[in-house]
Amino acid sequence: MRRILLASTLLAASLGCATTQTTPAENAAVQQPADPHAFRAQAPEPGQPPELVTPTFQKKVLDNGLTLLVAERHDLPLVSVNVAFSAGSSVDPKDKAGLAEITYETLLEGAGKLDAMGLDKAFADLGSSPFVSVGHDGAMVGTQVLTRNLDEATRLVADIVLRPQFRQASFDRRKQQQLADLALQVGNPRYLAGETFAEVVFGAEHPYGKLGSGTPATVAKLRLTDAKRFWAEHAGPRAAAFVVAGNITMEEAEALARKHFGKWSGKAKPTPKPAAPQSDAREHVTFVAKPGLNQTVIVMGRPAIEAGHPDEYALELASKVFGGFFGSRLNMNLREAKGYTYGARAYVDGRRGVGPVVASSSVRADVTGPALQEFLAELKGIKARPITTEELEAAREGVIRSLPGSFETVGGLAGAAASLFWKDEPLDHYAKMIEGYQNADAAAVQAAAEKYFDPAQMHIVLVGDPKVIQEQVKPLGLGELRERNPVVPAAAR
Repeated sequence: MRRILLASTLLAASLGCATTQTTPAENAAVQQPADPHAFRAQAPEPGQPPELVTPTFQKKVLDNGLTLLVAERHDLPLVSVNVAFSAGSSVDPKDKAGLAEITYETLLEGAGKLDAMGLDKAFADLGSSPFVSVGHDGAMVGTQVLTRNLDEATRLVADIVLRPQFRQASFDRRKQQQLADLALQVGNPRYLAGETFAEVVFGAEHPYGKLGSGTPATVAKLRLTDAKRFWAEHAGPRAAAFVVAGNITMEEAEALARKHFGKWSGKAKPTPKPAAPQSDAREHVTFVAKPGLNQTVIVMGRPAIEAGHPDEYALELASKVFGGFFGSRLNMNLREAKGYTYGARAYVDGRRGVGPVVASSSVRADVTGPALQEFLAELKGIKARPITTEELEAAREGVIRSLPGSFETVGGLAGAAASLFWKDEPLDHYAKMIEGYQNADAAAVQAAAEKYFDPAQMHIVLVGDPKVIQEQVKPLGLGELRERNPVVPAAAR
């Protein structure tokens, strides 16, 4: 090799001798364009948009009542294997918020003949790790593995679901972990805003009126017997789905389900849909005092719609125009025009029951009052300045073109399938979703915007310095300023 390089060097040198040589200055003149920034005059052309292909889901119900949901994808030797449960944090008893989360988390503390360490090692030997996720309307436990390890991984998932140990020491350890996590969260203004917003909008008695993580006070009261009772009441084949996505066929998935879950029995039934909350006009502004905070968290919202509501797609598009992306009205006003914040956003959370529409931002404390006025001005502006064709088409394009990203991974596919189960939606839901966005006309979107973004119906929650809030918000005449003292340690407030 060295000889070849030497020969090449000599050849290049000999060729160089046969040509006219240039000085370094002349080379620089040849290589440098007249204006090195000329390329900035023309924006780069956008790439090709991703192909709009919605996933195909297959469904079957086994003899014991277990729902089987399968999404096939054979481009990689990966499979996401999960069990989804219809009981989420919304079924937590009133004074036991956090029970669903700690119960599902305790499943990973030991199953079958394996303790927590043994369970982790068994999954690690397969090149995977188990996970648990808990939402308002349901929960899921599962893992992702190479196809060749699928049977053994499914056996371990079945151990977690059918043979959880629920040992006292394991429960206590998980409880201490949850309390430690909450101890960190209760000093976070966003956590305080979220906890307060849930209660203000839905009411303390409503299933959606509390956070799934619970509070230090409610979690401290939880006992192992509570977790065992929760599991006995809510875990069973008729209230669960075996969700598989990836390099597997429906026939193979059914064989796995029958092998590992075919003998599962139990009386648990799907949980009922939470009742619709009252949607009253705002009578007061709620705030949580955080003396000395240099930002104020502003959250506005109201109960809006449930999944499958006729206004679903029109309202989603309206919320995008209002605050759903960087160029939205709210963000461009508060961030770009006024410089009050790094960002402001709005979204709709369509749940199995009626979920909220939310607008929020963290603004500089010294502009709390002016920022709040701009929030309200933009809400009023939806009616005074109707949504333009350009705004609507930008929102429609953004929403539709972002959908394929949700299905890029087998985990994303499995999550989408589980959502169908939790919300009792049809298998072609995502194809209908695209049709819904495409067919939502300007009149319907404008009507949804005016209906759900009425400023008088929007509840307001603030977390910030109480002196600033009193001085800047009280003069706005938005209603009585009502302080809420969340159930947190005094030192964390």
